[in-house]
Amino acid sequence: MTEPVLAIRGLQVRFRTGDGILQAVKGVDIDINAGETVAIVGESGSGKSQTMMSVMGLLASNGWAEGSVKYRGQELVGLSPEKLNNYRGSKLTMIFQEPMTSLDPLYRIGDQLALPLTTHGGLSKTKARERAIELLELVRIPDPKRRIDSYPHELSGGQRQRVMIAMALANNPDVLIADEPTTALDVTVQARILELLSDLQKRLGMSIVFITHDLGVVRRFATRTYVMKSGQVVESGETSALFASPKHPYTKMLIDAEPRGRKEPAPAGAPMVLDAKNIEVNFATKSGWFGKTSHVLRAVDNVSLSVRAGETIGVVGESGSGKSTLGRAVLRLLPASGTVRFEDRALMPLDRAGMRPLRRHLQLVFQDPFGSLSPRMTAGEIVTEGLLVHEPRMSRKERDRRAAQAFEEVRLEPAWRNRFPHEFSGGQRQRIAIARAMILHPKLVVLDEPTSALDRSVQKEIVDLLRDLQKTHGLAYVFISHDLAVVRALSDEIMVMKSGKVVERGTAQDIFERPKEDYTRDLIAAAFLNQQEPDATPLAS
Repeated sequence: MTEPVLAIRGLQVRFRTGDGILQAVKGVDIDINAGETVAIVGESGSGKSQTMMSVMGLLASNGWAEGSVKYRGQELVGLSPEKLNNYRGSKLTMIFQEPMTSLDPLYRIGDQLALPLTTHGGLSKTKARERAIELLELVRIPDPKRRIDSYPHELSGGQRQRVMIAMALANNPDVLIADEPTTALDVTVQARILELLSDLQKRLGMSIVFITHDLGVVRRFATRTYVMKSGQVVESGETSALFASPKHPYTKMLIDAEPRGRKEPAPAGAPMVLDAKNIEVNFATKSGWFGKTSHVLRAVDNVSLSVRAGETIGVVGESGSGKSTLGRAVLRLLPASGTVRFEDRALMPLDRAGMRPLRRHLQLVFQDPFGSLSPRMTAGEIVTEGLLVHEPRMSRKERDRRAAQAFEEVRLEPAWRNRFPHEFSGGQRQRIAIARAMILHPKLVVLDEPTSALDRSVQKEIVDLLRDLQKTHGLAYVFISHDLAVVRALSDEIMVMKSGKVVERGTAQDIFERPKEDYTRDLIAAAFLNQQEPDATPLAS
């Protein structure tokens, strides 16, 4: 039998925490053969990401790995960072789950793309720039010759993820480890990225390790699958066979998990919480010696929305459609024109000081939880930070009690509030971000992709949690997402955005069952491309 390209044997990963030693991976065995796609699936905290982070030698400073990881017979566990660099970035590359924390905010994306090309590929700066433009074209970044000089914050979440994919593919790696590579992508771009990876795999003969909680993607993309739970592999096998006849109860639960049910309508006569009309947001890009404006982008173009207590407005669209910008505009977090009323208050005339007392009632859950959580604060300190601002007289003991209660509400162990953000999985960090918003008992919450980092079983819990909180407290939600299954389960009304405009709006039932616009139909079709029969042929074989 041919020797695996990557052979993992008895791998164990441990972390030193304030609560003692945490064992994240417990004796895992995984083989990756040449040219195949292997999926590692499981819920948040199952150890799937830490398994492959240890392969790359990228564990946090309080973590360490034991066991064996061999790349073409070469043992990687125990190698110094200098020796590991002979493999990382060229033979073994990784696409990370959260691109904003992986891209340096101080450097243009072209410079960051060029770095692996000059370091590992030996290209000159001129050739590296040319190759970087080619890579941006490859991953479908619009206008790559202009975008190559953009900074990460000037790109949408999906575009940043595509830059990370381009960077990982720069040197035609032997093994590509993709950790939730489509998490930040809308469904249409996800389909194109999967096709792109499949094409590249066939052309380059590389192996792909696909870490994900999206079983629809696994079904389409992977030839073999490992299912992880609590740091252990509980089932593995050919993907088609595993989906057709899962043996382990946990695997059956994952396959069956999906947000279900429909939201109850808001109470009749519920008061208006937010009424925004004719919102416009423009971004000007500057160039030249004197910073002369060279291009004006209208990110939000004459959009209106209103939401009542107990009501949810879903906002969907592809990356760059303006949906996240709209959410920030109605919260007065960036300059915009139009009118915004919160209950009986007009927000546009208010300055920063005038907005401050209202901030506790207007909360935002960010798309990228790790980027919004301070790495120097414990999870409990992060969740209660708003209480220090809005309830400064509250005792430390009471804040800690409220933190424990908030952790319970978002399905986290209260004792974990003494841990730091890097000690949590991506899905757990997202729940911390939700707890931080909910602890202030707001009246309006803008949720910007709040379930994008969560596995399906946790999404169901979060959907139920958001419904319960809304029903109990009469919360108004603006729910921004590219996950149409979650939007359908949570929304009363849905707005479909494209290029800053609303192209269609209606009730959730009308949008999904009777869409009028081709763009809406395309989004819905792409979202359910993943729902194939268990015996569907994967893209990569």
